[in-house]
Amino acid sequence: MDFQHRAGGKTGVGGVASASESNRDRRERLRQLALETINLAKDPYFMRNHLGSYECKLCLTLHNNEGSYLAHTQGKKHQANLARRAARDAKELPGSTQPARPQVEVRKFIKIGRPGYKVTKQRDPDTKQQSLLFQIDYPEISDNIVPKHRFMSGFEQKIEPPDRRWQYLLFAAEPYETIAFKIPSREVDKSEGKFWTHFNLETKQFFLQFAFKLESKYSSDSSLSSSAAPRYGPIGPPPPPSIPPAGRLPHLPAPPSFHHSEF
Repeated sequence: MDFQHRAGGKTGVGGVASASESNRDRRERLRQLALETINLAKDPYFMRNHLGSYECKLCLTLHNNEGSYLAHTQGKKHQANLARRAARDAKELPGSTQPARPQVEVRKFIKIGRPGYKVTKQRDPDTKQQSLLFQIDYPEISDNIVPKHRFMSGFEQKIEPPDRRWQYLLFAAEPYETIAFKIPSREVDKSEGKFWTHFNLETKQFFLQFAFKLESKYSSDSSLSSSAAPRYGPIGPPPPPSIPPAGRLPHLPAPPSFHHSEF
């Protein structure tokens, strides 16, 4: 069939388009359709920079023309960022279902120095437990403030090199500075009557007393004696002392000389 002399027909233009040409034509048609239906002036993320190109403020991408930007808005990256932004805006709304965080008023005080203190060492005559009594003076303590205390491990503080043999007892009350006492790292007996605190509102004095638990001194000795016991029966009686022959006295060493010194 001759298509040469048809109206509007041109020679050499009847070939089949390739796949790339078809995709390019499809994208162009979609761009023209989007330009007719979408108003870029109302897009909050569309921006034209001083170089004449276009930017997406949501995804921080750069585009040469409006069609490239419109194609970008239909992609996965732009859609995922839109969903992420919508979820964040929903959380920030005042009517959201999330519980409101309690607002705690931060109190600000001007430090006036360290408080006075007195430490007394005690020993229970019945239980032989060692205890410490702390008396902290807060004459200028703020109203409605009760002194607080806490035990701190040697590895928790940052003032001195950590040492597992020591722990720290801290006292704090506004507007005074926080003070700490270095005490042995032994287990504290917090049973009834062994650990107590009291704050005297009239004298503004805070008292704390605690006792250390007893430590077994002979635990290691008993373990050594049990391990050193013979395996083949009990130990027999000691041998009799050697008796010197008649007429001879044993040689006795000279008595030692003592030197007296005052401690």
